[in-house]
Amino acid sequence: MNINVVLALLVLLVLLLFSSPSSSSSFTSNYGVKNGSGYCEEGGKVIFNFGDSNSDTGGLFAGLGIYIPLPEGRVFFRQSTGRLCDGRLIIDFLCESLNRSYLSAYMEALGSDFSNGANFAISGSSTLPRNTPFNLYIQIHQFIHFKSKSLQLIAQGSKGLVDEHGFDNALYTIDIGQNDLAGAFSSNKTYDEVIERIPLILSEIESAIKTLYDNGVKNFWVHNTGPLGCLPQKLALPRKDDGDIDQYGCLKTLNNAAREFNSRLSALCDNLRSNLNNVTIVYNDIFSIKYDLVANYTKYGFASPVMACCGLGGPPYNYDLNNQCGSSTAQACADGSKYISWDGVHYTEAANAIVAAKILSTDYSKPALKFDYFCNA
Repeated sequence: MNINVVLALLVLLVLLLFSSPSSSSSFTSNYGVKNGSGYCEEGGKVIFNFGDSNSDTGGLFAGLGIYIPLPEGRVFFRQSTGRLCDGRLIIDFLCESLNRSYLSAYMEALGSDFSNGANFAISGSSTLPRNTPFNLYIQIHQFIHFKSKSLQLIAQGSKGLVDEHGFDNALYTIDIGQNDLAGAFSSNKTYDEVIERIPLILSEIESAIKTLYDNGVKNFWVHNTGPLGCLPQKLALPRKDDGDIDQYGCLKTLNNAAREFNSRLSALCDNLRSNLNNVTIVYNDIFSIKYDLVANYTKYGFASPVMACCGLGGPPYNYDLNNQCGSSTAQACADGSKYISWDGVHYTEAANAIVAAKILSTDYSKPALKFDYFCNA
């Protein structure tokens, strides 16, 4: 298929699925991510991230030129940064916990700082089909090029780049799979057909980890996928009745598929941990963290567990596929801190901060290693 056609299809997919300061600053979050504890020393941990819009810090904007206007980024940054969120993402809070600057998008040519790593995540990415920009397979090979070029430039005398030691001891974070499941359901596949695709998805994740391992990587941080059935985008789709809605207002079928994917992803991490020498793979249960936000939303100060802050249509979901956040017709709520969902697919900064804090607690990690463990690994 012609590459221009592929890129056009990817843009369409992103628009259907979803509707610059780059340096960190000192802060104390109201949601539990504390500044000043567990910091890496100056020149410490390097992070390379792979994934989709849940951790894209500007890759879609830089790679395809798709401008993401305000109100995206209205919180904290006070301007659009290419993130599909009103503020910071989970990966931003994790970087802050190590006193590291936010990760620059790999394809952002201007103003990027790659001294502490790079972000290869692109909104709309999945694992399959593997050769479609910018799916996981492509992201991994972008990294291989990035590493090769960095070491070549260092050998020629360049400064401020990650060296061989930095690459070998960096932390490699992976957060992908949501779009594979969502795309399968959107193409009207049955539950059983979606489950049948899971081994193919996991095979791509396994291949990515093994490819990185063969390139000297030994520290992995893997996120499972969240409760797909709790997203306003999915809940707003027409349905015959509410028989598939659980006690918290989420779609049981979609969440069960996410649970099955996560169970097998956890088993894959266990297997790789046992069979790869001198490797650390931390599996993080993001599903449980996010589902708890919905189930116990009042406990966290939220008022609307399955309603988007930015969208159109009002209660119960405030989501319209043809009038998504960013369109001229959509409107954003006054106070995003009262909402879990920002735009029907992505979470608000307030929700991301809580998720990050729970990740850092190690209560949802296997093995239960602190995120700053890798500073001294």
